[in-house]
Amino acid sequence: MSIQVEKLEHNMAKLTIEVSAEDFDAAVNKAYLKNKNKISVPGFRKGKVPRQMVEKMYGKGVFYEDAANIIIPEAYDKAFDECEEEIVSAPEIDVTQLEAGKPFIFTATVAIKPEVTLGAYKGVEVEKIDTEVSDAELEEAIQKELEQQSRMVAVEGRPVQDGDQISLDFDGSVDGVPFDGGKSENYSLTIGSGAFIPGFEEQLIGKNAGDECDVNVTFPEDYHAEELAGKAAVFKCKIHEIKEKQIPALDEDFIDDAGEFDSVDAYKADLKQKLTDTKVKNAEKEKQEKVLDAIIEAATMDVPAAMVDTECKAQVNQFAQQLSMQGMNIEQYFMFTGLTKEKMAEQVRPRAEKKIKSTLVLEAIAKAENMEASEEEIDKEIADMAKEFNMDNLKDTLREEDKKNLAKDIVIKKALDFVTENAKEK
Repeated sequence: MSIQVEKLEHNMAKLTIEVSAEDFDAAVNKAYLKNKNKISVPGFRKGKVPRQMVEKMYGKGVFYEDAANIIIPEAYDKAFDECEEEIVSAPEIDVTQLEAGKPFIFTATVAIKPEVTLGAYKGVEVEKIDTEVSDAELEEAIQKELEQQSRMVAVEGRPVQDGDQISLDFDGSVDGVPFDGGKSENYSLTIGSGAFIPGFEEQLIGKNAGDECDVNVTFPEDYHAEELAGKAAVFKCKIHEIKEKQIPALDEDFIDDAGEFDSVDAYKADLKQKLTDTKVKNAEKEKQEKVLDAIIEAATMDVPAAMVDTECKAQVNQFAQQLSMQGMNIEQYFMFTGLTKEKMAEQVRPRAEKKIKSTLVLEAIAKAENMEASEEEIDKEIADMAKEFNMDNLKDTLREEDKKNLAKDIVIKKALDFVTENAKEK
């Protein structure tokens, strides 16, 4: 196998990969063996038709597509390892020669890691972030805490108000025809939550328990179910019960029930300290982001679009994995939100581009400052991970590639800490 690398504009490269005729014929034979049990020819038992007979009947290239699919991944992986350039995107494959008795040739167009020219990264000036907790912020936090201890209580003698939780039956139809998902009984709905189609919840305000009414709405033009988008619908509703939120008062009884504090003042002081700690932590993260933004702005780099595309796909796939851990697949999420994989990729694109640029400048800074990860630092990182995931033998299961990635992460963190500590607040 041979590889030729042609550098293109904007940090792209074309790899021309040539596989010997003998290796390609071996792949064709693998394709034949993989498919022979599916081939029936009169006079032969299934799976016993000679390759030459199949090629004579269906053409010499009958197995070429499968052979190409067999040989390309293996050949590309070898080319990836042998290429002196650092490839940072998925390849765009194009077959250029596919003939009997000749080498198999294909190209892989890829993005390569861009060079970074650093600007100023030491002593970057950023706006100082206020970490004082105001009385208004403390009061807002107290109200949130009290709301968390609230309970829903059935009410009588008054109609539905904004913020109430109601139990209702509804049965929706468009032009008198029911539609999927338009009917439910004893559904719990919080008025003002925005959980239903715009205009639905507002029409229930002023109704009483036991009332029956028609709610008229129009589905949004961009509604995820195309058959309902832009259509006028009628929901026949019956309200069974109205509940309101009862929020406790911040008094000695509340403090006694909490069981952690001697007085209301002690409770407030503790909450204020927690808010301050959170503000300080968030301020540090915000400072890091501002410093990074300034360093990226001062640096010069040409990030190829294919590199960003690959990161977008990785972030969408990571989100899909997180959803699966919660018992939902990505298709269900798209159905509920009206998104598509392409739309989501566009949504995450700015974040993907920021992540790439941040990594590139921090790697460049680490190189400029001769930063490395020691064995002790790598071992500590592995030990922390083992403790987090309860895996005593984690170190033994890690590959060398995994350890290299850990070392890279440690160095990037060092660079981030370095530029943050050296930044000036104004």
